[in-house]
Amino acid sequence: MDKFLIKGPCKIKGEVLISGSKNAALPILASTLLFDKPVNIKNLPRVKDVDTMLNLLKSLGSVIKYSKNKKTVTISKSKKHNVFVPYSLVKTMRAGILVLGPLIAKYQKSITSLPGGCLIGARPVNYHLNALKKLGMKYKIKKGYIHARSNGKLKGNNIKFPKISVGATEQLIMSAVLANGLTLLQNCACEPEIKDLTNFLKLAGANIKWIGKRTLQIYGVKSLKSIKYTVMGDRIEAGTFCIAACIAEGDLKIKKIDSNIINTELNLLRKTGAKIKTIKNEIHVKGLKNIKSVSNIKTKEYPNFPTDLQAQFMVLLCKANGRSIITESIFENRFMHVAELRRLGAKIIIKKNKAIIHGGSKFQGAELMSSDLRASVALVLAAIIAKGKSVINRIYHLDRGYEKIERKLKKIGVNIKRIS
Repeated sequence: MDKFLIKGPCKIKGEVLISGSKNAALPILASTLLFDKPVNIKNLPRVKDVDTMLNLLKSLGSVIKYSKNKKTVTISKSKKHNVFVPYSLVKTMRAGILVLGPLIAKYQKSITSLPGGCLIGARPVNYHLNALKKLGMKYKIKKGYIHARSNGKLKGNNIKFPKISVGATEQLIMSAVLANGLTLLQNCACEPEIKDLTNFLKLAGANIKWIGKRTLQIYGVKSLKSIKYTVMGDRIEAGTFCIAACIAEGDLKIKKIDSNIINTELNLLRKTGAKIKTIKNEIHVKGLKNIKSVSNIKTKEYPNFPTDLQAQFMVLLCKANGRSIITESIFENRFMHVAELRRLGAKIIIKKNKAIIHGGSKFQGAELMSSDLRASVALVLAAIIAKGKSVINRIYHLDRGYEKIERKLKKIGVNIKRIS
């Protein structure tokens, strides 16, 4: 099993190119099941979750043709299709559940494994299933699989999600595109990745319209046309590198990202004292030696502060002057990195869903264990500023969502080595 060896402290300087968004690519790839004609998708991040999704599509009968650098794929339909989604292909990836709706919409049946992914909370699929039921899907759960079918095409309906859910919103958008009649989705998630999915489907001929901040109107169409589409940049990767620059007194240019989609994060970094300039598709971050604490940060749905940057921001606040508080309101089990940060010397107290961070920590290198994707990258950031050698185990979590992160970090001054 691969691990990272990092010798710190490191200073960060240079420029980094942001990869395509994993969280946008996965639903876009799942939605290709709705097409009869070929689809060309560019700027795919070469990460484990994307490889898993492409293998899943292959197993369902899609024909995948890669470009030389494997960042562009053409996906077309073969004569044979399959509707069985095995546990072996979705056990590591939450987004595997996203093929359920497209399979029902296109073929009226599916046997889909309940998903896996990071152990950061319950994240039940009942929002997906209850909403799909309103479009006409019937299902039973047997031995860890969702056995689902519909009598003919799905039928449009009014659906209000009981809670904002990114996955359930994506699932229902894809399911309603080919349904008969009008679907009105209320209390939707409105993350940039969801806008990327709707832009992709609209370009292909889907009749989708935002009629409010969290309301979508979808009129079903008979079919989707062949298109070429470029996946948006990864805002979580961009945010991670912005934080890295702030932590390590860096001077970093972050390219290929629209700064407007991470305004909340950039404004928070400015509160800590970071100097930030933005121009078209570029962010220039300068970190300072004296980092200011932030009294209260709360993770919430977009456009608020994202849960996917909570662990990384916590590392920054460990170095700040004074006390900071982070409240985690999205997932109930997303402080698993705290025990590992304490091993480096962090002073963090957990009270229910609040982390109280006493700043001024001087990290000393240690052996560390990754627990999930974003926790893993937080440990990498902590190791960059720790004195001495740190070893980070179980980095397969990182490979799920960050493309060649050690190469990018090496280029900007981090002493990092992958050990197989």
